[in-house]
Amino acid sequence: MTELLLIVTIAGERVAIPAADVESVVELEGLTPVPRAARHVAGLSALRSRVLTVIDCFASLELGRASEKDLREAIVVEADGHPYALIVDSVEDVVETNGEVRPVRTTLSGGWRRVAKGMVEAEGDLLLLIDTQALLAGSAAQAA
Repeated sequence: MTELLLIVTIAGERVAIPAADVESVVELEGLTPVPRAARHVAGLSALRSRVLTVIDCFASLELGRASEKDLREAIVVEADGHPYALIVDSVEDVVETNGEVRPVRTTLSGGWRRVAKGMVEAEGDLLLLIDTQALLAGSAAQAA
């Protein structure tokens, strides 16, 4: 089955995200902190008259927090009718995969294990396929 994937870098790792999950790729202009929000919520930002909840993928993966300079490039996804921006290190390209999702055959740390759907082959590389909804939920989802 052919599927389009968006190749991005999160926390220094090249990973694949189903392109069907992605509404757009944006550069965030400003970020307003949200008091008492979950640790992985970086804040709120505006995009074309819409408010986006901005998710720090670094924090969602339990790797600390992204630095201020890293809070710029993001992919916009939707969950339950609400738009979210997932902060990523960089966005590469949209590519096709013809292979099936394979099981992960290595040990992943807690955050990566929680968001991994499996492995996919794209342009000759084997990449971790990320569940965007698990990134949105953050580490609290694992505890629940």
